[in-house]
Amino acid sequence: MQQKINFNRKRMYITAKKLVQAKSFSGLFLVLMAITAMLLANSFFSEQYFSLLNLPIGLNISDMCLSIDAKHWVNDVLMTFFFMLAGLEIKRALQVGELSSLQMASFPVMGALGGMIMPTLIYILFNTTEYQYGFAIPMATDIAFALGLLLLLGNRIPISLKLFLVALAIVDDLGAVIVIALFYSDTLNIIGLALSVFTLFLMYMLNLKGVKSLLPYMLLGFLLWNWFHMLGIHASVSGVLIAFTIPIRAAIDTNSFLRRLKLRLNYFESLEQKKHEKMLTERQIGALDIMGHSYELVQSPMIRLEHHLIPISAFLVMPTFAFFNAGVELSSVNLSLLHPVSLGIIFGLVIGKPLGIFGAVFISQKIGIAKKPENLRWVDVFGVSILGGVGFTMSIFVGDLAFTDQELLNLAKLSVILASMISGIIGMIWLYISIVADKPDLRGEF
Repeated sequence: MQQKINFNRKRMYITAKKLVQAKSFSGLFLVLMAITAMLLANSFFSEQYFSLLNLPIGLNISDMCLSIDAKHWVNDVLMTFFFMLAGLEIKRALQVGELSSLQMASFPVMGALGGMIMPTLIYILFNTTEYQYGFAIPMATDIAFALGLLLLLGNRIPISLKLFLVALAIVDDLGAVIVIALFYSDTLNIIGLALSVFTLFLMYMLNLKGVKSLLPYMLLGFLLWNWFHMLGIHASVSGVLIAFTIPIRAAIDTNSFLRRLKLRLNYFESLEQKKHEKMLTERQIGALDIMGHSYELVQSPMIRLEHHLIPISAFLVMPTFAFFNAGVELSSVNLSLLHPVSLGIIFGLVIGKPLGIFGAVFISQKIGIAKKPENLRWVDVFGVSILGGVGFTMSIFVGDLAFTDQELLNLAKLSVILASMISGIIGMIWLYISIVADKPDLRGEF
């Protein structure tokens, strides 16, 4: 039993490592696509760029017809895969990862809560009346962007610091999803809600009955996405709920897998291959097929899906989202950066995020609610707290939900981009001085 637990934990660790690596590299790609979008939006190709965003695309399946523009295909359909991966990350972190015990979870959870509350309060301080609907814009951290910046600092960045940032962003994502579901969804109707609940119930029953194939979950997941889209609940929320229903247990345990593998290997070894034969025989191929099937059975369906979604999200979904959403025509932003919305977003991300994250973990440690990992220094925790102000993807996503006025939306996007750049630069300089340059005068505790 212990062998099985250790095997699964090792597999989960490998998946988490791949996730960190993929998101780190994709963060750089994300920045490149955002810069490309900004250049196109303010060049001779601006008309073609914005025409692409508004290009109508239709999908007909039987009697169902879905016709929306290209930008909404990215934001409402493609981003569902991003949220599905976020849901899988949350589930894995709760089961065996950074949030699997109260002691491990308390530190990043308190940081994430502080990092959501403080920016919200700062935004509301600047926007006491008509623009309050954008309160959630400075709440979220862009994990890919932030990890990409950490990657630029080299291998001297301790893995514990990266894991703290990942855990922080995971809780951040969960908070953002809850906020979207509660505050950025339209009025519900009873029939649509009943269909959604029934579909979720069917997916839960598949899990309960031990169905390990991903296909039925994906088919029901498409229905759930459709009901949510019709309901007015942002369809991205369905991605997280789909992820929560995916089984974590494999179809066979490691002992059964080893027995099957040994039998097939012995059988494969017993099959003689003549020297003049350049290809495997049918029996040898059959033995290999059975070993491959056993390999799939011993894998957790949740980890299998996460492996498929990591490259899709990192190198397709998020860069495409950046390309379709970061393009702001500067001449169209007639409002000043001193506008309350802009001030709320910039101060919320640049000042609110680090104060909220670091303040929450520091106070929680002092009063005994949370415990800082021994191999983390406070000076480095503060550096990551500054990087928490990089809110690019999720902040723009929420801004698109919050404002229907195009002028306000453009101002909000520009403010997010500016604040993320400021937070990223300051955070990198801080961590470079405290870790990479290894200045002895900055190594002390606060």
